[in-house]
Amino acid sequence: MHSYLSLFFLFSWLFVVGARAFTFSVPLVHRFSDEARATREALPGSVGRWPSRRSAEYYDVLVRSDRLRERRWLGRTNYSVLYPSEGSDTQSLGNDFGWLHYTWVDVGTPNISFLVALDAGSDLFWVPCDCIRCAPLSGYGGRVDKELAMYNPDESKTSKHIFCSHEFCSFGGSCRTPNQPCPYIVNYYSENTSTSGWLLEDMLYLVKTEDHVSLQATVIVGCGRKQSGGYLDGIAPDGVLGLGFGEISVPSMLARVGLVRNSFSICFRSDGSGRLFFGDQGGSSQHTTPFIASDGKYITYIVEVESFCVGAQCAERTNFLALVDSGSSFTFLPEKVYKRVSLEFDRQMNASRLDYEDSPWEYCYSVNSLEVPRIPAIILVFSGNDSFEVSNPVFPLYGKEGNKLAGFCLAVQSSAESIGTIGRHYLDNSIRVPLTPSAHSKPENPLPTNQQQRSPNARAVPPAIAGRAPIIPSTTSPKRNARFCSLFVWFFIQFALINI
Repeated sequence: MHSYLSLFFLFSWLFVVGARAFTFSVPLVHRFSDEARATREALPGSVGRWPSRRSAEYYDVLVRSDRLRERRWLGRTNYSVLYPSEGSDTQSLGNDFGWLHYTWVDVGTPNISFLVALDAGSDLFWVPCDCIRCAPLSGYGGRVDKELAMYNPDESKTSKHIFCSHEFCSFGGSCRTPNQPCPYIVNYYSENTSTSGWLLEDMLYLVKTEDHVSLQATVIVGCGRKQSGGYLDGIAPDGVLGLGFGEISVPSMLARVGLVRNSFSICFRSDGSGRLFFGDQGGSSQHTTPFIASDGKYITYIVEVESFCVGAQCAERTNFLALVDSGSSFTFLPEKVYKRVSLEFDRQMNASRLDYEDSPWEYCYSVNSLEVPRIPAIILVFSGNDSFEVSNPVFPLYGKEGNKLAGFCLAVQSSAESIGTIGRHYLDNSIRVPLTPSAHSKPENPLPTNQQQRSPNARAVPPAIAGRAPIIPSTTSPKRNARFCSLFVWFFIQFALINI
């Protein structure tokens, strides 16, 4: 023991003596210094975002970083579950609004209400603002419970421009100087649908579920001055609430400042109603399936479907990747999968097949007053062997009067792309179907100046570009199939917390 103590003191003495002879130093570099900027810009894939020293954006970033560090050091665990101040209710407004789910949100000071479409396939929250080319905001009659509004940032005391130097604005061809207001354009690809304008910060009004206390959170809002495509044709006339992976989405921003866990849930009922909650993680019995990265990046909500089953038959080679998207009305399958599934469905159907004019679907069937056709079950088997039975595998077609069932169609379409889409129609179900990503899930750039909202190697998914359902001439009118009267579905998404 004495020898070990002697050895310990010898090394201690050598360390002290050495410390007198040698001095080690490490330079400290501020995160927004010129040296740090040069290092950042030299990295592959750098996006060139940098606040100017001593600017308002510069201090704002530092304050938000300090607050987040404080919460980490204090070990904050009392996250809330939040919903919009107008209520957690969502509603599907039917054919004229593209079969999307909408909810009312309040923005600005004083607050103004907007009826926004919920879209898990995109990131940006935008509303019509200082319009050059927007959809009309009147003439919707009794289809909405109050008037649609336009956002005017000059009338909001809490509105602030996002400049090109802001961390959420990427330098691009439209940014000539760092002090210029940050422009954006989101191209949704399908049917030339897009929105463009300026990025702003403003207050979003929310309520805690546990004690119903109101609060406000600063979020990025797109001042949508120009819309095109479906956005000029009645789809999302009052804006879109993007719920995607990106740092600029509302769920990500609420989690980033520590208000909620980085998750949200959307609930759908077959009667067109639903619920939206930020920070909800579901129950302990929640089943999960992981999100799939594309080229090592988590860009959007892509899951792996191991097989697509019709009735008791799971057709061979029906595995595919699918984008889960509340902003798509219907479901799309890769062409080869679609052919196998639709042929098996047709083989099991006991109804006469008909070609309906203007129907977007290929496999449609007639009905009569004497017998309701038996519709085979549609079951998706996800990785991990968790299965999901679709309550509404077909879409009813009504006559011009709107109250007589003319027929129904298999509510899937063929896609030339390798990645399919599971749309909102297939998410109406009485079974909880949570979808949970890898713990390493993290998106890439928060918002490129020219952003393409699309799944990798696939078509983009704008809200409701699946289109409006056709109206079919009236035939017979049996009772509606019970499959159209399902209960509740939880569409649960959780993704990794993104550090500042």
